[in-house]
Amino acid sequence: MNLFELSLRWNGFPIEEAKKQLEVIQAIPEADYFQYVSEKRNAMVQFHLENNPFYQTFTEGKKLAAWEEVPVMQKKDLQKPLQERLSRGFTSKKVYVNKTSGSSGHPFIFAKDKFSHALTWAEIFNRFGWYGLDFHHSLQARFYGIPLDPIGYQKERLKDRLGSRYRFPIFDLSDEKMEQFLKVFRKKPFDYINGYTSSIVLFAKFLQKKGLVLKTVCPTLKYCIVTSEMLYESDKALLEKTFGVPVVNEYGASELDLIAFTNKAGEFVVNSETLFVEILDKNNRPVAHGNSGRVVITSLYNKAHPMIRYDIGDTGILSPKSTHKKPILQELIGRTNDVATLPSGKTVPGLTFYYVTKSVIEDDGNVKEFVMEQHALNHFKIWYTSERALTETEIETIKKALTAYLEDGLMLDFERVEVLDRSRRGKLKQFVSKL
Repeated sequence: MNLFELSLRWNGFPIEEAKKQLEVIQAIPEADYFQYVSEKRNAMVQFHLENNPFYQTFTEGKKLAAWEEVPVMQKKDLQKPLQERLSRGFTSKKVYVNKTSGSSGHPFIFAKDKFSHALTWAEIFNRFGWYGLDFHHSLQARFYGIPLDPIGYQKERLKDRLGSRYRFPIFDLSDEKMEQFLKVFRKKPFDYINGYTSSIVLFAKFLQKKGLVLKTVCPTLKYCIVTSEMLYESDKALLEKTFGVPVVNEYGASELDLIAFTNKAGEFVVNSETLFVEILDKNNRPVAHGNSGRVVITSLYNKAHPMIRYDIGDTGILSPKSTHKKPILQELIGRTNDVATLPSGKTVPGLTFYYVTKSVIEDDGNVKEFVMEQHALNHFKIWYTSERALTETEIETIKKALTAYLEDGLMLDFERVEVLDRSRRGKLKQFVSKL
């Protein structure tokens, strides 16, 4: 057992037992897999109905005869003191406690029992193992934010030391700072990059401008694993070309688990071992595979806190090739709450604006990053960082693209800034509605 796993055990997380349990789950044949999921999800509902006063109130004492009758839980439902949401027999000192990033607009503190959290790590170890990566021997170039409070900061630094990680600060992504990043890559034998998509893409653009391929600078580099933010195909192509290594996409949520991970065949495989993932329509009914809907997730092992039919706030599509044991996420579309309402009354995902603009704005590599804000039904503002200011011709091209794709009468303002505002954890929110 390596230092990182030992630190988990020292803190009360039974990692060895969790790894053995994961092996048992993975040995279940496809023919029996739906029975496994069905039994686990029903048992979790029953446990919380019997042991969790918050969930008893949430379900209003109704008899839940079928899975479809189990109510869907929204993030706003969990915005109350944690102590009111814990199951009987659990206290904040006997569970894993953390806070969501708040990128959905509904931050809250959550809890996981220690075995459930150990299973989360067992799942992560397993998926990284698909690529021959481990948390003891494989040196990670880590592009993440870090808590700014002293205790949180020191905890993350300790995790870095135990987990064979070198952290690159992503709150300053100027060219001068990335020159320093590059010097570190020349010196350290990194096995892989892991971190927030937008920060890693910005580093790739810096390398592209310099005409460098990172693999030639750091020959030990094998993979790039991006997480926490949308990965567009154009960005994936840029990363693979500029880094010279395969790109792996990770989709997770701290309050749940690792949700999906790219396998070596390029499939975005959903975690069916510790989670039950549904794609639901607006009436909370499952959609057919191949159709889009809300991503709703049930934790199959968290007894400390109910995460049952929890609407994570994303929109996605499961592939028609999905099975009970191997669901495949065909597409992750974006956050359901990031919606733009237009003067005509039409509503569109906010990332539609971002994606259309992105297809125009990055043609010549001048613009490094940008975010969009909606200030009124017809008024949008684009904040961007770039080598030079956009010309009037370029601005008109963007306006025409949005008009053609959406509708007439939209007002766009552009403002060039030195640095875009990231969250306290370092995430970049690409579309924000101020309505």
